[in-house]
Amino acid sequence: MNVISLKTVCTIVGARPQFIKAAPVSRALDRLFHEVLIHTGQHYDYGMSDVFFQEMEMRPPDFHLGAGGGSHGEQTGKMLIEIEKILDVVKPDFVLVYGDTNSTLAGALAAAKMQIPLAHVEAGLRSYNRAMPEEINRVLTDHMSNLLFCPTDAAIENLAKEGITRGVHRVGDVMYDALLHNLAVARKRSTILESLGLQSGAYALATIHRAANTDDPARIAAILDALGSLSTRVIFPVHPRTRKIIREAGLAVSKNVAMVEPVGHFDVLILQENANCILTDSGGMQKEAYLLGVRCITLREETEWVETVQAGWNALTGVDVNAIRSTFETWHPSGERPALYGNGEAAGEICQILGRELL
Repeated sequence: MNVISLKTVCTIVGARPQFIKAAPVSRALDRLFHEVLIHTGQHYDYGMSDVFFQEMEMRPPDFHLGAGGGSHGEQTGKMLIEIEKILDVVKPDFVLVYGDTNSTLAGALAAAKMQIPLAHVEAGLRSYNRAMPEEINRVLTDHMSNLLFCPTDAAIENLAKEGITRGVHRVGDVMYDALLHNLAVARKRSTILESLGLQSGAYALATIHRAANTDDPARIAAILDALGSLSTRVIFPVHPRTRKIIREAGLAVSKNVAMVEPVGHFDVLILQENANCILTDSGGMQKEAYLLGVRCITLREETEWVETVQAGWNALTGVDVNAIRSTFETWHPSGERPALYGNGEAAGEICQILGRELL
C-alpha cells in the first residue's frame, strides 16, 4: 500500500480579518495539503477571535501563541520567537500569511530567516503612508515573499514600482470568496436586526480600529462628533481597546450613536448589507461595502483600495467633522460597480499555484 506524503503549508493568522480570509483558503488547502494553523493571539478575546473560528466552521488552531497586547515591537517580537520554535518542529514546505498585521510581519520574518518559502495573500497593497504600522508590515512582507497573491491590477503595479515581478500572481480577492459563502449563511442565521431593533436602510454602521485614529484623542473625538451629527441612528460595534480609550479620555457619545459589543462576522455582514452608509477605517469593510453596493465613507486620508474610490462608491474624508457630515447628507453613488476583485474563486487559484510549486 502506497502512502502519499502531503506537503505541509503553515498558515499564520492573528486578527479578525485574517480569520475571514483564511477560511475559504483553508477549505481549498484541505484538498491537496496538510495545513498547520498558527493563531498568534493578536486578537485574543472571545468576541474578536474564538467566535469567528466557530462561525467560519474552521477547525481550532494547532497552536495558539497568546501574544496579544503590548507595543507593536513587543507584540511582534513575542510572536517571532514563538513562531520560529513551531516552524523548527513542523518544518513546513511553505508559510502562508495574510494582510498587514503584526502577525503577518512576524510570520514573514520567521519564514525568511529560516529560509522557508513564503506566500503573501493580499500582496501589493499600498497606502503610501509610512506612518501607518500596517504599511510597514505589508511592504516588508512583500519584499520577503516568494509568492505574492495580488487581489487587483493596481496591486501588481505597486509591486512592479518596487522592482518585485517574480512570483507575482493576480488571483482576485479572497474576501470576495468569503463574502459569497458567508452572506448566504448570514441571511439564514443572523437575528442582529431584530435584536437591535433596526430596519433596513434606517441606520449607518461605523467601525473604528486603526491606531492612527484610536490613539489620537483629537481624531477619535472628531469621529465621535461627526457620528453624533448625522441625521440617522449609528450602530457602532466597539473594539475593546477603542472602548477603553473613549472611556479614559472622557469623550461624549451622542444619543444617536449606539455603542455595542463586537459582533460575529455573520451579524456584521447583515449590518453592512442593510445599512444606509458604512463609516469605517477598515480596509476589508471598504471592499465589502463595495461588493454589497453600500456607500462607504472612509475615515482616513488615504486608502489601499483606491479602485473603490475611483469607481465612485468610496469617499475619503479623514476625520473632518464637516466633511463627514456633508458627505453623508449629500453623496449618494449610483451606477455600475465594475468587477474589481475577481470572480470569487481566489482561494482555488491560490491552491493551484501552490500546487504547481510544491507537488
